[in-house]
Amino acid sequence: MSNSIDLFDYNLPQELIAQYSAHPRDHSRLMILDRETGSLGEKRFDQIIDEIKEGDLLVMNNTKVFRARLRGLVRSKEIEVFLLRPRDGLWDVLIRPGRHVNVGDTIEIEVLKGVVVGKSDVASVRFDKSDQEIIDFANQHGEIPIPPYVDQVPESLDQYQTVYAQETGSVAAPTAGFHFTEELLKKIRANGVEIEYVTLHVGIGTFRPVKTDTLEEHKMHAEYVTIAPGVAQRINVAKKDGHRVIAVGTTTVRTLEGVAAAHGGSIPEAGFSGDVNLFITPGFDFKIIDALITNFHLPKSTLLVLVSSFAGREYVLSAYRQAVEQKYRFFSFGDAMFIK
Repeated sequence: MSNSIDLFDYNLPQELIAQYSAHPRDHSRLMILDRETGSLGEKRFDQIIDEIKEGDLLVMNNTKVFRARLRGLVRSKEIEVFLLRPRDGLWDVLIRPGRHVNVGDTIEIEVLKGVVVGKSDVASVRFDKSDQEIIDFANQHGEIPIPPYVDQVPESLDQYQTVYAQETGSVAAPTAGFHFTEELLKKIRANGVEIEYVTLHVGIGTFRPVKTDTLEEHKMHAEYVTIAPGVAQRINVAKKDGHRVIAVGTTTVRTLEGVAAAHGGSIPEAGFSGDVNLFITPGFDFKIIDALITNFHLPKSTLLVLVSSFAGREYVLSAYRQAVEQKYRFFSFGDAMFIK
């Protein structure tokens, strides 16, 4: 049976779209949803320490955003080049306006040059520098790749970064992690909670809207993930010993469940590095995560579908309606939800 994307729609007043993080970050609001009963509660985010118990394993995505949005020229016409990811000596990029660019064209971005070698919804470009040189160039000359619903670009890239960001490669932040401060992480560890990090470099798979009528028709783009061997082993031990694995953000969910789905339902002891393009839809059998910390997501988005698949569409949309009524702050810089 097909799932219509319209089943994952809701009405959101424009003024509830957050334009900046709470200050301090861990003072955002936290809605608590019990996925067994649908019951709701509320705390301040730093009080999540009362919800995470000794023995729990908290898993976070430590990817780091780079300044992926560049301005360049093709045949003297101005274009925007949005770097997505390196792939086999090429770069996947979004080019706007795409009508100005054809296969074989040369893109010039100051001292950086590239040739368009393929073009579909995403273009493939062969640049004249190494991947690291391109990222270094972008961080020096590019713009912070904030979402389109944020009106003002942050002054510093750190404002669009988690405090534990480590591995450069994302073009959007794993925003559920915005709510954590160094101090809160120390308190959580002191309570006997283990914290581990995986990496998913956020790309088009995360932020591309669903443009098809049904979920089954949507094409999920692959994103690169890494789970280190030691992290894989600690996750497997936690599952074996009956401890909760709590994912921070939908990107962490897709990392853990995507790797497990490709390996018989568990994380390989040797870890994993490679692409994951799992689209989690209703009926998905979650093998790894037991609870989820997440933000409030866009209507008809793959992220809202994922959260609904974990907690039940009716419960989630009911929680969202209450969040609207109570004027929670939505999207990347908004408030949080703990689904247990």
